[in-house]
Amino acid sequence: MNPHPIPTSPVVIDIAGTALSAADRRRIRHPLTGGLVLFARNFEHRRQLTELTAAVKQLRPDLLICVDHEGGRVQRFRSDGFTALPAMRALGERWQREPLAATDAATALGLVLAAELRACGVDLSFAPVLDLDHGPSTVIGDRAFHRDPRVVTLLAKSVMHGMLRAGMACCGKHFPGHGHVAADSHHEVPIDRRGLKAILDDDARPYDWLSTALAAVMPAHVVYPRVDRRPAGFSARWLQEILRGRYGFSGAIFSDDLGMEGARHLEGSLLEPTEAATLALEAGCDLVLLCNPADGSVVDGLLAGLERAAAEDRWHPDPASEARRLALLPQTAPLAWDELMHDPAYQHALERLP
Repeated sequence: MNPHPIPTSPVVIDIAGTALSAADRRRIRHPLTGGLVLFARNFEHRRQLTELTAAVKQLRPDLLICVDHEGGRVQRFRSDGFTALPAMRALGERWQREPLAATDAATALGLVLAAELRACGVDLSFAPVLDLDHGPSTVIGDRAFHRDPRVVTLLAKSVMHGMLRAGMACCGKHFPGHGHVAADSHHEVPIDRRGLKAILDDDARPYDWLSTALAAVMPAHVVYPRVDRRPAGFSARWLQEILRGRYGFSGAIFSDDLGMEGARHLEGSLLEPTEAATLALEAGCDLVLLCNPADGSVVDGLLAGLERAAAEDRWHPDPASEARRLALLPQTAPLAWDELMHDPAYQHALERLP
């Protein structure tokens, strides 16, 4: 084992229940754990959620507490006061009728989304979706704002503005674009056979136009074989040459869930979590997610495996990745829920939702 502390905490884990078990506490304390992602199974009501996040922060004040909370069918917390947010397509449809009103509604959505999460102790939502609505993708579908990358960019920037007003960073996904393929990367390996120019001129444009505004990006578990034989989240060409080099993006890069089928198959091989994490980190990801394993030993194996990989010089921890992770933590104190309910900006935003 490496006798020196590893200067980064790249692993984002999940938990099974609505309160922390002894095993959860041990994993959260592990120095390689940098984040916790929550799901609907972790939510009973607001008080329970707030107590859960407070317990996490008591163990690790620097831990980044995340959730997939976009609106529409991807909204983890839906009851006990949480606003039922529309899918992003509703904003694109509003754009067709009233473009400027749509941007205001998008800002309102971002503010409500982030303020409610922050009032319960959540630091970051993996939003907004920047995929284009090409039609065939059922996993994206109404999660996308629009087919036109210009409309997607402007509406996404408005959502991001609302999130920022509530003190929350943003994470655009799924770079360079998941909307053109029908396959669902949760269950299979999607393949997009377009060339680099076609992708950069269309699906990837929002990442170029938002390169100075995005705080984080999540790449797609999609293979673009005319660009690289590896999925984007494992591709140095996509992450370092294009996203960081060509677009100048300087924020954090999250892998999508390494437990998904699209992440387990690489160049014909079935990867173990440590192999997948090491390849993703070396390709340019700053943080890797491992969600919904059958048992906690998988997470324990990943944490131990990364320690070995660093000691054996198979993974080279980057202190810059840790700085990017810490930069995603909110810099202001949130309003408590009761305060939020009387906040004029929040109340006005509720009135402007689509």
